[in-house]
Amino acid sequence: MIFALWMSDQAAKNGLISEPSKAAATVETKPKKRICCACPDTKKLRDECIVEHGESACTKWIEAHKMCLRAEGFNV
Repeated sequence: MIFALWMSDQAAKNGLISEPSKAAATVETKPKKRICCACPDTKKLRDECIVEHGESACTKWIEAHKMCLRAEGFNV
């Protein structure tokens, strides 16, 4: 058993097999801003539309703001 672990470790070091932890690792990017400060342009348009016309009439601006937030790294 110890020999088998040593052999797989040696093979990984020599690049013969990949280490599962490195292959399975995914890099998640954290947002660089706070959500309240991200996407001020779409936020302003969304908020003005909701105040003037109501939420149900502003789905275009709401979705645009969500897309901008997702592009900034937020999970909305």
